[in-house]
Amino acid sequence: MPIIKTSNHDIFYVDEGDGFPIFLIHGLAGDHKAWLNQIEYFKNNYRVIAVDNPGSGKSSSVSQPCTTKDLANTMLEVMESLSIDKAHIVGRSLGGFIGQQMVNIKPEFVKSLVISASAAKVDPIGTQILKNMKEILEWRDNWTDWARHSNHLFFSPDFFNNNPDIIKTVEAIVGDENRSKESYLNLNDTALAHDFRDSLGTITCPTLIMAGLLDPICSIQCAYEMKDNIPGSELVVFDKSSHFLLVEEYEKAIKTLDDWFNKN
Repeated sequence: MPIIKTSNHDIFYVDEGDGFPIFLIHGLAGDHKAWLNQIEYFKNNYRVIAVDNPGSGKSSSVSQPCTTKDLANTMLEVMESLSIDKAHIVGRSLGGFIGQQMVNIKPEFVKSLVISASAAKVDPIGTQILKNMKEILEWRDNWTDWARHSNHLFFSPDFFNNNPDIIKTVEAIVGDENRSKESYLNLNDTALAHDFRDSLGTITCPTLIMAGLLDPICSIQCAYEMKDNIPGSELVVFDKSSHFLLVEEYEKAIKTLDDWFNKN
């Protein structure tokens, strides 16, 4: 099992394909399997690395509070261990928070930054949702109930209503009882504490923002805030999507990423 021992965590990763590296960082509720479709698509032309974040999948747990800067340093250690000195960094949700910090710490490691369904800081509605999700897990103390109460927030009403099989599959994934509750609670606090607003202007690498118009967790207002404050950044809005835009509008998302990597 491929594991990299960093200063604070043991990190599981997958590494497929050859070419310029793409480094994929998932969100709060997932693990590297959130990127399986993207790995399969891009591995023919790129070297694609996807990690299990600390506290997720097969990586070690997060047993105490940490910051997105701490997580960014872990990801940079993974890159160095894999002899990657520059890559396209793609972060979804919490992964987008981490990507922002990676650019801030070691900008020379980042060829371009893609921030998907993310924010410089979650706004009041996103804050309330994350707090509610945390309380559900504390109250019910099982992932099955957490998934049942949370799953509808990841998708637009149209997608949720018309794709019951996909919804059921995602609910089973995020409701996996093997997930570390302690890690999630700590990382939920990490997400709530993230505030990169004052540093957005320091991001000078090419930056793509992908946002779901209907996303209540990382709202379209958060996306426009990043677009207005990251010099030269580009924003692509997914009009039919919520937080899981990479699933809801898969073909548009893949084309957006493909075009972005080709251009940069």
